[in-house]
Amino acid sequence: MTSSENALDFSAADIEPGSITPLPIKEAWLYTPRVFGDDRGSFHEWFRTEQFTEHLGYPFDVAQANLSRSQENVVRGIHLAEVPPGQAKFVTCVAGSVRDVLVDVRKGSPTYGKHVVIELNAENNAGVFVPLGVGHGFTATSDEATVSYLVTEAYNPEREFEINPFDATLAIDWGIAQDQAVLSEKDAAAPELSAVTDRLATWNDVRGWEKELRDAWQEALHAADEREEAADE
Repeated sequence: MTSSENALDFSAADIEPGSITPLPIKEAWLYTPRVFGDDRGSFHEWFRTEQFTEHLGYPFDVAQANLSRSQENVVRGIHLAEVPPGQAKFVTCVAGSVRDVLVDVRKGSPTYGKHVVIELNAENNAGVFVPLGVGHGFTATSDEATVSYLVTEAYNPEREFEINPFDATLAIDWGIAQDQAVLSEKDAAAPELSAVTDRLATWNDVRGWEKELRDAWQEALHAADEREEAADE
């Protein structure tokens, strides 16, 4: 199976600044901020809770913020967490550039086994939302790349796991040959997809859990409205 058979087409060209654009992997999306520049430099809103809440239907509660610095040719991933609760991520490259990869490993998903590649860099300022149950990784394509992750669950080694980034069945084009890639010991020793199928969430598992999150949020809003009405009486 070649990489072209598993890679989903996506182009970030002509995206309206300030918009959230769906990716070919369902529930994943690209955020392209408005950037305001002058002779001092530039400014942009990197993350706004209310915008993400409106799009998701429940709050993107940040439990932990991570920052990684990687030299060129470093490959990090594929990483994900068991659902529930899983670990959704919002990923952006604040310095340098990376070839960011999302891999749909939600069993029963319409795009199971497929991946999408997004170029993230300090020039486009874009951020990628990685939904629950979807694997994530990247290749550093500049001398040094700094990547920031906002995540919905704190690090839990018992629930987080890795998949071999060069698994032939996934056939991901990381933009670098395997023998040139620099990996951590853990990522280099990561199992193939076939060895972790019992840890993968199903498409229905993820949709069910997300529905619970949305319902809980609506109940919380309703309860807040009732308290306000009672206070006004």
